[in-house]
Amino acid sequence: MNEKRTKNIALSGQNIDYAIYIIRGQRVMLDEDLANIYGIETRVLNQAVQRNMERFPEEFMFRLTIEEFTNLRSQIVTSSLISQTVISNRGGRRKMPFAFTEHGAVMLASVLKSKRAIQMSIEVVKAFVQLRHAVYSQKNIEKQLSEVRSFMLKQANQTDREFKKVWKAIEDLTNPPADTPKNPIGFGIDNV
Repeated sequence: MNEKRTKNIALSGQNIDYAIYIIRGQRVMLDEDLANIYGIETRVLNQAVQRNMERFPEEFMFRLTIEEFTNLRSQIVTSSLISQTVISNRGGRRKMPFAFTEHGAVMLASVLKSKRAIQMSIEVVKAFVQLRHAVYSQKNIEKQLSEVRSFMLKQANQTDREFKKVWKAIEDLTNPPADTPKNPIGFGIDNV
């Protein structure tokens, strides 16, 4: 029981963003992580969800497939998620976990109706918003880098053309002119 309490504290506040994963192109949190954040057992959270399924359409919550769960486990190095979500015959997880979107995580607070759930749902929303801002900032930086790269390529092309002109002028100066017939100087008898 004491171990669960430490994990709850560890997942609260600023560390919530580490419990957000991208699955099916959406930012989600797993039922186990949300249960830890809200200070309840995963089983209790899932029972509350099952009793209120009409509040959780697919855009709020979905169950992971075995393939998604396996991919997620292989990406997560920490042993806590892996060891606690192993599918086993002796007390482990028997069903694939639920993944909750930002809206689903907020809806959980209304289903759970505890002060901690309401408090932590605010933290969860803040974490999702912070992640959204980080993604926006990253896209903005990528756009700026692309513009700088484009500018540098244009400058490089212009500089290259100018260097070619300079080399051509140097070549013209260093190469003797081709033999062209010269007009004789002075008066010639034939020219009169």
